[in-house]
Amino acid sequence: MIIGDNKDLVIDNIKRCAESGQFHEKVEVDDPNLTREQKRDLVRRHMAARETKRYREKNRFARFILGVGGRFINISTKIDGLERLSSIKGGAIVTSNHFNPLDNTAVWTAVRKSGRKRLYIVSQDTNLAMTGFIGFLMKYSDIVPITSDYHYMAGPFIKTLRSLVMSGQFVLIYPEQEMWFNYKKPRPPRPGAYYYAAKFGVPIVSCFVEIKNRSTKENDSFYKTSYVVHILPTIHPDPNLTVRQNSSAMMALDYKQKAEAYESAYGKKLDYKFDDDDIAGWIPHGENNKMKL
Repeated sequence: MIIGDNKDLVIDNIKRCAESGQFHEKVEVDDPNLTREQKRDLVRRHMAARETKRYREKNRFARFILGVGGRFINISTKIDGLERLSSIKGGAIVTSNHFNPLDNTAVWTAVRKSGRKRLYIVSQDTNLAMTGFIGFLMKYSDIVPITSDYHYMAGPFIKTLRSLVMSGQFVLIYPEQEMWFNYKKPRPPRPGAYYYAAKFGVPIVSCFVEIKNRSTKENDSFYKTSYVVHILPTIHPDPNLTVRQNSSAMMALDYKQKAEAYESAYGKKLDYKFDDDDIAGWIPHGENNKMKL
């Protein structure tokens, strides 16, 4: 599903950032542009609203919509390695590559098929400013906002995250940070997800979502796509290591597993020299023009 406009500009940004090694940069061009104070206020109001009856009612409705919509979006999604999810009894941090505002529904599909009913998602603060249908889901589904405010991150955020994983929930954190639209390659991760897993003593559920082109077009610039969710070996913290040591080791292993999953799925070595094929489903304008001749 294609959400947002100006995909040619987005792809130009992806190419520039990939080849310069700026793997965590924002590439979308239509995201809300907010000041630090506006972000702080959005998060503060969201966290306060979570305690209200009205929010809980909207949360139930948003989860219902995501349940119905997620099943529809992922009707052709395949799951590889589901048994690895089923063997995890407690809470965990889930990591995956990030390429679409709704790619979490593919991971949620795998989690649901393992017998769990909910998947919490750590989401950028700017998503709380989105409007319309997608904005409603961003505000009221099972999300935990993340922001650059230290007091929030060291207080309400970490308390919420700890409560969720300690109560047996799965929490999805995108270690690549920013979404790169339909980008097939796993990007080097940032350490946050692994720090929290190590700090709370919970495993990393390592996922890689493969994006496959379909034969029908979404529009003149893209073919429709489908997903294969690869559930990779679970990564457990070592009780003999410190939080910092565990965080570093778990991050390195998760990236290694995702890189190997990419190479196996697409049959090519992982590097970051940009190729048109790096964007799943994309029909560059030159190819469109050739087809019309």
